[in-house]
Amino acid sequence: MSDGLTSSANVIDLSVIIVNYNVKDYLLQCLRSLDEACKPLAAEIIVVDNNSSDGSVSDLRGEFPHVQWHALTENIGFGRANNVGLEVARGRYVLFLNPDTIIGPESLSTMVHYLDANPRVGMAGCKVLNPDGSFQVACRRGLPTPWASFCKLFGLQAMFPSVKLFSGYNLMYRSIDETYPVDALIGAFMMGRTNLMRTLGGFDPQFFMYGEDIDLCYRVKQAGFDVHYVHETSIIHYKGESTKRSSLNEVRVFYEAMEIFARKHFGGSRVFLGFLRLGISMRSVLARLARRRIELLTWIVDMLCVNGALLVATTVRFERPFGFPDYAYPIVPIMITLISTLSLAAVGEYVEYRPTIRRSAVGLLATFFVLSSLTYFFKDFGFSRGVLLMTMGLSGVLFAITRAVTSWLDAKGRRRTRRIILVGLNEHTARLAEALSSAERRHADVVGVVATQPFSDRTYAGLTVLGDTSYLGRILDATGAHEVILTDNTIPRDRVMNLMMASSSYRARFHIAQDYDDVVTARIINDVAGLEPTVTVAPLLRFRNRVAKRMADFTVAFAVLTLTIPALILPALRRRLRPWWEVLRGRMSIVGLWPDGTPRTSGKPGLTGLVHISRPSGLSASAAQQLNDYYVDAYSLALDVEIILKHLFRRNRANDNRS
Repeated sequence: MSDGLTSSANVIDLSVIIVNYNVKDYLLQCLRSLDEACKPLAAEIIVVDNNSSDGSVSDLRGEFPHVQWHALTENIGFGRANNVGLEVARGRYVLFLNPDTIIGPESLSTMVHYLDANPRVGMAGCKVLNPDGSFQVACRRGLPTPWASFCKLFGLQAMFPSVKLFSGYNLMYRSIDETYPVDALIGAFMMGRTNLMRTLGGFDPQFFMYGEDIDLCYRVKQAGFDVHYVHETSIIHYKGESTKRSSLNEVRVFYEAMEIFARKHFGGSRVFLGFLRLGISMRSVLARLARRRIELLTWIVDMLCVNGALLVATTVRFERPFGFPDYAYPIVPIMITLISTLSLAAVGEYVEYRPTIRRSAVGLLATFFVLSSLTYFFKDFGFSRGVLLMTMGLSGVLFAITRAVTSWLDAKGRRRTRRIILVGLNEHTARLAEALSSAERRHADVVGVVATQPFSDRTYAGLTVLGDTSYLGRILDATGAHEVILTDNTIPRDRVMNLMMASSSYRARFHIAQDYDDVVTARIINDVAGLEPTVTVAPLLRFRNRVAKRMADFTVAFAVLTLTIPALILPALRRRLRPWWEVLRGRMSIVGLWPDGTPRTSGKPGLTGLVHISRPSGLSASAAQQLNDYYVDAYSLALDVEIILKHLFRRNRANDNRS
């Protein structure tokens, strides 16, 4: 038929199955391109929606009445959702197609004719291009053997793309303008024989996302059919749009899928799984370092300044840069670097705030006192306190210079266009967007709005709705936004804290504001003091407080358990010491919260606490919750000490009363 659509009485050439999740705008253009591409064929289109929250089905069903819509009540994953479409497919061939693709007018007919002409080909894929016209190397792949996966994970393929030995995973040594057999195709475009797909059981439901395409291709080849890459036609693929609009950690899901594949087809090879886990860890560390690259670079420059200052001070005092005795190297530089790092981190540098001259001076002063104190215990290293004082003083001067340069560069960068995201669908958002665009027309770009609850419209007040707050970090990564302005004052404080923590590595500034003046005030205070006046991080979330509290818990719990080892033969004492084991393992704290059933972003159950010393049995649930909230908001080391003293005082007084 001319429109490419048939009734059940006709033979259908092709069933196109699309699994959609929160990409309504991409699905719209994909379906429009399919209407044109299906004209030469008898085809049907099946859309399986994985419980999208963007109104994909309700908004597009009317425009595409010829499409079979299957709206699921939960997100069951890519493979299982495709299997839902496979069950109802009536075509001779089935095409598993991503919604974030655009199909060329001749692409489908070219692929159908190729499969007709090559009966031993069970599945085929075409050339897949990025929106800029570049080639997506993942569209034809080799089998992810332990060696191929190792080369991929550890960068050998990227270093030697034309060498077959190292580039077998993505077949980068092969021409993209030839047609040939491959081991696997990309799940964005896979066309196969429907009867064969059903015989194989479709996609393996073990895989939630990623890996199921490789697994299905592998089973096609095991069944005696070939898998081919066909270069004569191409599609455009906007890679990763569904994962950008979900809360999934796609890196973790991808490598979990590879592990499932390895266990299934390589007998759980320990060597392969070991390399896989090592690769996952390395990728995770590199990703974290990349997000913290400014802090990492600042730390590297600071430590170069400290050690450079040490060499200058030693030269002044001893007339040569390495004037200490031989046994002092490399211990002295290592200890100065270590103590300086810990002291600067303890005052908030590198981990909590933007680097400032004031905090770095406090950190260097703490470093001086710690190192001076150590020389009283290690007299063989007490070479010259004058050298130490000169080192810290010169380091302070260098720190001031580097931070002044950093501030100048930061200010220069802020004069460029700020990319801003507004959070909340309300009248404040519309008013603030208008104020920003008029007052800062040349320097502000409101890239979109993020919803705080399920939404259906893709635009609000003329702004694009980028998604909801459940994947704000992914939105920040995709848009490169510099500022996040929360306009919804109904968001609970704990949820605001969660959003900030989840997005902290993207270096975006957070403001809570409902008017433009609030934004201006927040920026001024942030620029001058490096603080966010409208969003206060709970003290227990601060790195230095968490580290100090954990170290204190571990030290005391270790001492208690060590001193009571001889008495552990008594069952009653073992039961009483069990909570101390939980403190040692980090599941509890010596001073903490009373379990009140309220989820919080910080705080652990405690052996004692504000509620504990206030006799929990005599408190209402509301009072206990308020005391817990106060502890989280007002935490300090002094508060912990005061609680412990009151706990001991009440205990001693109770013992006196009993006696």
